[in-house]
Amino acid sequence: MKISFLGGGNMAAALVSGMIAKGFAADQISVIELSNENRERLSLCHGVRAVAAPDKPALECDIFVLAVKPQQMRAALAPLAGQLGNALVVSIAAGLRVADLSRWLGGHRRIVRCMPNTPALIGAGITGLFADPSVDAAGRQAAEAVLGAVGSTFWVDDESRIDCVTALSGSGPAYVFHFIEAIEAAGVAQGFDTVEARRIAIDTVLGAAKLAAASDETPATLRERVTSKGGTTEAALKVFFAHDLVGTVGEAVDAAARRGRELGDMLSQD
Repeated sequence: MKISFLGGGNMAAALVSGMIAKGFAADQISVIELSNENRERLSLCHGVRAVAAPDKPALECDIFVLAVKPQQMRAALAPLAGQLGNALVVSIAAGLRVADLSRWLGGHRRIVRCMPNTPALIGAGITGLFADPSVDAAGRQAAEAVLGAVGSTFWVDDESRIDCVTALSGSGPAYVFHFIEAIEAAGVAQGFDTVEARRIAIDTVLGAAKLAAASDETPATLRERVTSKGGTTEAALKVFFAHDLVGTVGEAVDAAARRGRELGDMLSQD
């Protein structure tokens, strides 16, 4: 299977690395990347073919992954309209809708829109995918194999849900990082130095996430098991409840999803 990437930034590099680790052949992967530094890094680290501009070998592929910034996508796709044959196009660009990508590619319809997140950089991502109706089961399987190389995957049957995926898992790592920041700051306020407080915060979040992932019980049940009546955890949780942490997170996710739709509207304008 021949796979080409348009764009060779961090996420593309993570996908290339993960795919090769999963058994994809490096000599069947091409990356179109403007940066000399990135091309050299991709070639040296992964043994893939890296070129500065689309050429015949890169365009004669089975899967064409769109991995440039959303704001640059239209200009990047302009010279490729009508050039991709029957290739499956897989977009990891946030906000860009299938209909717009199809239009910029001269009517190409075999498109899968994906939303990975940054833990993909260490093989621990989660990606939501949506396929145009023209994509058959084999095409969906191929897209899932590419994104599954850097973590878990799931499908949505309505493209509008990708904006929700962006708000939840795409932006989600930032929410977790902010919570780690908050625990770190609280640790410093309690007298720990920054290094100690950061390690406590990170290991606490990491350990709790691993425990939740390994358990068949709900997060609510796990929380209740840690919470003794009249104890320290209950005292802390009362503060969270008083400030409606759940409602605040819900508002934040709503804001992110709404902004995703707005960006899609902006980027789709001709």
